[in-house]
Amino acid sequence: MSMRQRLIMHVDMDAFFASIEQRDHEEYRGKPLIVGGLSGRGVVSTCSYEARRFGVHSAMPIVRAKRLCPQGIFVEGDYAHYRAVSDEIFAIFSRYAPVVEPLSIDEAFLDITGMELLMESPRAYAEKLKAEIREKTGLVASVGIAPNKFLAKLASDLEKPDGLVIITEEGKQAVLDPLPVGRIWGVGEKTAARLEALRIRTIGQLRRTPREKLVRSLGAHMADHLLALASGIDARPVAPREAAKSIGKEVTFPADIESVEEVERVLLDLSEKVGYRLRRKGCKGRTIQLKLRLGDFRTYTRSRTLAEATCYDRDIYETALALCRALGVHQGIRLLGISVSGFDTSGAISLFHEEVRKENLYAAIDSIKKRFGEQGITKAHLLKRERADDGDKEDEV
Repeated sequence: MSMRQRLIMHVDMDAFFASIEQRDHEEYRGKPLIVGGLSGRGVVSTCSYEARRFGVHSAMPIVRAKRLCPQGIFVEGDYAHYRAVSDEIFAIFSRYAPVVEPLSIDEAFLDITGMELLMESPRAYAEKLKAEIREKTGLVASVGIAPNKFLAKLASDLEKPDGLVIITEEGKQAVLDPLPVGRIWGVGEKTAARLEALRIRTIGQLRRTPREKLVRSLGAHMADHLLALASGIDARPVAPREAAKSIGKEVTFPADIESVEEVERVLLDLSEKVGYRLRRKGCKGRTIQLKLRLGDFRTYTRSRTLAEATCYDRDIYETALALCRALGVHQGIRLLGISVSGFDTSGAISLFHEEVRKENLYAAIDSIKKRFGEQGITKAHLLKRERADDGDKEDEV
């Protein structure tokens, strides 16, 4: 008896951050919009399709994006808001598939194997999912459906934006063979250059290349990896992501920090954000880690494990500040970061009056932040500090 062929869906939101901004701000619609850090060291997080026509793309330095698209609208973005929208979309995903594997804030694999009885057809099922996302969030998703993860992710990218592409086992080579080798996972600049030296430019050419020739140039492991994907073979299962082992945030500054006061203000700001994100996910952690990078890129990490797990801003700040003072570095700082790990999974509720008072206080603070964003309520002296460029790097490892 043959094994049932898998049916994998990859859903990818189109220009996610930029699309949310255009949805929420009528004046941005139809215009080149770039979301990212706005200082000299900032990078593009996402840009609208109008901006992409000028050559702007994700991870591009903001200064280059401004040269390519001087008429563009540049915004820092509201990453807490984007995360809330992402939660809405993933709640929809969970109603369409028993197993969902997040790849990032705006894309996921859905294993819909064996669900044929619940759908008119895979295409109709995907159209229904796309329509529900559009109806409930006002956003557009592209979908790929295929027998495996590699092909499904490839399919979702073929007709963006608002794409829906199905690749079948029988038709996979007709789709794969004409594509450039750079569309294969694992083919970066170095591997692409080696393949170019072998005059291999398309996936079809790669698939027809003798293994021994590839092994001599790339090694056995990479050769086998590329040949399998070039033939549309990918046995990896869709697997839910493990719970985060740490939650943190770091900022890179447009100009190196040169004062103790600024270090303390940044650590307080980071502690507020990390504390809020811990509470939002229902986590408390025992280990606080400080990350500090100098202008010459020397990087230090220091950590301290507390007697009791915490999710409170003040506990995180006092520990991080002590770690920073112990390092004795207060000038020429390019980056600061705080993360919390060693999560307490007991779920125990404190009966001590002081702890209950703290929980009530932070619950009130969080309700304001949820309604008005992370800057809805903050320490007064943080309002005066110059905004650092961080692209709001939120780490969950």
